[in-house]
Amino acid sequence: MRGRVLAISGIDTGIGKTVATGWLARAFADSGVRTITQKIAQTGCAGVSEDIAAHREIMGIGLQEVDLDGTTCPYIFGFPASPHMAAAREGREIDVMTIRRATFMLQKRFELVLLEGAGGLLVPLTSGLLFADYVRDAGYGLVLVSSPRLGSINHTLLSLEACISRGIELRALIYNRYGEADREIADDTRQVIEHSLKHYGLGSVPLVDLDSNGFVPDARALLNI
Repeated sequence: MRGRVLAISGIDTGIGKTVATGWLARAFADSGVRTITQKIAQTGCAGVSEDIAAHREIMGIGLQEVDLDGTTCPYIFGFPASPHMAAAREGREIDVMTIRRATFMLQKRFELVLLEGAGGLLVPLTSGLLFADYVRDAGYGLVLVSSPRLGSINHTLLSLEACISRGIELRALIYNRYGEADREIADDTRQVIEHSLKHYGLGSVPLVDLDSNGFVPDARALLNI
């Protein structure tokens, strides 16, 4: 029986997808679910994916064989840009079937694969394919990462609309409170996002806080995902 796949994306770049993915993986693994993370493509580094290494650190484990052989991140580019541009600068192309085959290999070995995207939800993987459309075409559920930072309400609502218009199933929304500058703004932003989930008919979607200590109040609430 093949394992499940959950895609992890964010409302913007630098929103905390990598940390959220690592904590999700740790929460599921601690509950007894054999879990692995995958990065769809990594830019701005060489060798082993920096984000995969961060996942393993949060999970409290070392790099795995599937990390070292490239299965958990089939494409790594040196230029720090969106995958389509980073690939073009190196004269390479991203073959989405290579990514799908890598995910399938992980599904055969693990009960759950957490697939972290690159950048925001609508970042282009190739000149003709956005990450959101990749998720839709694969039929994956999505965990969206938001935060209290300025502009997050607008970006979050746009991301929700992008999911709804594509028929992507939103499985959870993680509110990354790490480094929040103003508690009043953070609380108000969270209330607006919670109201918006209900407005869009997504009131049953878990809205889960994440801070520097992990998920608050209890990671076990995520196990219904």
